[in-house]
Amino acid sequence: MPPIFMGMPLTILAMTLPWALLPTPSHRWVGNRLIALQNWFLNRFTRQLLLPLNSGGHKWALLFASLMMFLLTLNILGLLPYTFTPTTQLSINLGLAVPLWFATVIIGMRNQPTIALGHLLPIGTPAPLIPILIIIETISLFIRPLALGVRLTANLTAGHLLIQLISSGAFILASLMPAVAITTAAILFLLTLLEVAVAVIPA
Repeated sequence: MPPIFMGMPLTILAMTLPWALLPTPSHRWVGNRLIALQNWFLNRFTRQLLLPLNSGGHKWALLFASLMMFLLTLNILGLLPYTFTPTTQLSINLGLAVPLWFATVIIGMRNQPTIALGHLLPIGTPAPLIPILIIIETISLFIRPLALGVRLTANLTAGHLLIQLISSGAFILASLMPAVAITTAAILFLLTLLEVAVAVIPA
């Protein structure tokens, strides 16, 4: 269960916070440094994302860029002390994954049905295996959002639990064994760097 503060689930508060932190682009010729950095980052991201896509797929740039900024800010804010990360909840991840996955399946079936259905059967499959492989590929297609959602939830949750356990151990060992506590704190610092990468890469 997500934590509740003054009768309000912290999930709602945490999910509205990124939009309050992100600056809105101004209509002036020259903005501030934060807006310039944000625009540069979004331009680089959308250019890399849309590089392998044809011009018809470029209309999804706004959705992908805003979703990526939202998830990136949520995950990084969750590394701060006394905060809550909504992406450690499976319901949030599946709520984002299932509609987007379903939209890609529907759009693929509508625009290119032959190619979309062709993914269910690899080239060069022996004739007796065709029905079994179609069933297996269909099941793997439907289980994909669940598998990815569970994987992302497990990655973020495991990292937060490790940080909490190691920091508690370092705090307790500080008065008993200072040398071991310093080593534990160094491991905690390296783990925090790893968790920053884990927060950025899933976004």
